[in-house]
Amino acid sequence: MNIPTNYVVALSAVLFTLGVVGVLIRRNAIIAFMSVELMLNAANLAFIAFARAQQQVSGHVFVFFVIAVAAAEVAVGLALIVTIFKAKHSIDVDQVSSLKG
Repeated sequence: MNIPTNYVVALSAVLFTLGVVGVLIRRNAIIAFMSVELMLNAANLAFIAFARAQQQVSGHVFVFFVIAVAAAEVAVGLALIVTIFKAKHSIDVDQVSSLKG
């Protein structure tokens, strides 16, 4: 069963939009990082859809790079969240601006 590329790209756009909304609306740092991961996975889905439609492997290669970047982002992001939580006892994004200076 072949799913049309348009459907997959539309799903990718919806997932990306949900990720953008999550980053812009929520003030919890963990939810913001999860929303960024959702946006990266939406981009991966679009890469795979277009690679399948064009019968090329280059989209799959880009997906591996995006997965590597996402893994590094999670490691650094969670380390920052743990450090901020130890200092502030909260992971509210608005309170992070008070760490300046």
